[in-house]
Amino acid sequence: MPSDARFRTDRRGERSMSTVIDMEPSVRIVVLSAGVSDPSSTRLLADRIAVRVGDGLAAEDVTAMTTVVELAPLAVDIARAVVTRLRSEQLEAAIDALSQADAVIAATPVYKAGISGLFKSFVDLLDEDVMIAKPTILAATAESTRHAMVVDDQLRPLFAFMRALSVPTSVFAAPEDWGSTALGSRIERAATELVQLVISRVGHRMADAAWRHYRHRFGGSASRAEKSSADVDFDTDLMRLATGGSAHQVG
Repeated sequence: MPSDARFRTDRRGERSMSTVIDMEPSVRIVVLSAGVSDPSSTRLLADRIAVRVGDGLAAEDVTAMTTVVELAPLAVDIARAVVTRLRSEQLEAAIDALSQADAVIAATPVYKAGISGLFKSFVDLLDEDVMIAKPTILAATAESTRHAMVVDDQLRPLFAFMRALSVPTSVFAAPEDWGSTALGSRIERAATELVQLVISRVGHRMADAAWRHYRHRFGGSASRAEKSSADVDFDTDLMRLATGGSAHQVG
């Protein structure tokens, strides 16, 4: 199940994380972690990024709530949904949290030069509209630096297909990176990029302006999914053809 926490930075620069039950957040950040060990280096990396994002938003006087979606406890539900397309309540809750997010931190372990099968299977279940223009940080962990390019070779094209707004800087951590200043610098740069995308609301504006021009394929979990005929845009070539009209001719 997703868990909610708000990252706060006080005036002395001290960070804390507390459960949120009292108010709606102004910005909703979802951490999507496919780590399976306990403790999970993937989750630790995602949390470290989330803290920096929270600090950056706080510096801009923006309050954020961070919801953590851990995929390991959902592994059986994900496998069953891949085969049957039937989703458990817990899996639906995780997908709903993602669809409502203002920004995402997606982190996966790397195995044998590839992203986690658990992570990919979860993404395979997502409606294609869920990630449209959503600011996203891509992150991965592995036991060797030989896997360092997997983030940009595999995660970035995957989220490009989902039409997410991935930040330019990806974050990768092998065991030897954890004590290095270079990892901290990458995290800081990626967090800064995400914060600027979030506060500019460029993702929201982009989706608002271009929504009708996307090819929409969803089953209802996208935040803008049609709920009734009143929500359907009939003024598109596809809908005109479906209702017996003719599509605009393109010269």
